[in-house]
Amino acid sequence: MMMDNEITLIQITYKENDMGDKVKVEKKTDVLCEVESVTRSEFYNAAKLDLQPEIVFVVNRYDYEGQMELDYEGVRHDVIRSFKPNHRHNPTPMDIDRLELVCKRADH
Repeated sequence: MMMDNEITLIQITYKENDMGDKVKVEKKTDVLCEVESVTRSEFYNAAKLDLQPEIVFVVNRYDYEGQMELDYEGVRHDVIRSFKPNHRHNPTPMDIDRLELVCKRADH
């Protein structure tokens, strides 16, 4: 697995400011990743549920802490789902630590 790209995982939380207003706080973590295309079957199956997967980022599962947003090359994406894939043909020891993040371009 060649992790030669970088994404910024974004954890969103809210805290109260001095005036009692809820303020959005973003915790950003840069991680290395591999970029893959969404498979045709995943794209069409997701479309049935009105989801629009566009891109898949493969990260080390120990780097991911449930973040639901990320930035890739200046574009914000929402994580639709994360999953640990089954071993494919000729799995390597590094495949054990793979986690795929299926994403769509964020609307916000």
